[in-house]
Amino acid sequence: GGAGQAKGGGSAQRKSADLKSIPDVGDRLQAKIPEDSRQVVAVYGEDEDSAESTVVLYTKSSATDTTWEKDRSWPAHNGKKGWTTDHRENDKRSPVGVFTLTDAGGVLADPGAKFPYTKSASMQAPHYWPKTHWHDFDYVIAIDYNRAKGTPPNDPTRPQGQAKGGSIWLHMDHGSGTSGCVSLSKSGMEHLLRTLDPKQHPVVVMGDKANLKA
Repeated sequence: GGAGQAKGGGSAQRKSADLKSIPDVGDRLQAKIPEDSRQVVAVYGEDEDSAESTVVLYTKSSATDTTWEKDRSWPAHNGKKGWTTDHRENDKRSPVGVFTLTDAGGVLADPGAKFPYTKSASMQAPHYWPKTHWHDFDYVIAIDYNRAKGTPPNDPTRPQGQAKGGSIWLHMDHGSGTSGCVSLSKSGMEHLLRTLDPKQHPVVVMGDKANLKA
């Protein structure tokens, strides 16, 4: 299962500030957030070569709302070698950028996801992996990096070619770095699955702090 619990999230946190943009994200990536997006999963990596990160969910209450509200945050992990702006297959780094979120799934039954959800034993982590990793893919949200939208998370299609890597997901945490995905607690994944809504055009903004601010 996951590691760590959600940090706070109450009304006091929501009222802390009027956020006109996603905090600590520079103009370059801010401009890539679609205007109609009302849900942003921000992944703040500690350092370009670090596997430690924090996931924060920001939301807007309506199509006319101009301010973001911080919903919740969780400790998280990213690629075991950190981050890259030029992701390659098996580089063990997570890709920096803004990506849409459209599809979900996992080994476990649908917990009430608003995304199309594919329950499949084919997503089971191989049992030659350490036992601590066996539940990594119990819940998965596909990050639309080099994948075909509208397909299960484990669809092998790579529109930009195999060399650019793929299968970059939000999934459950095993307490350390990943092959390139972002991982967080089971309760965090359940919250994201039940909250993120295709009608709100959710995206993930992800990277180390320096690249996010660039």
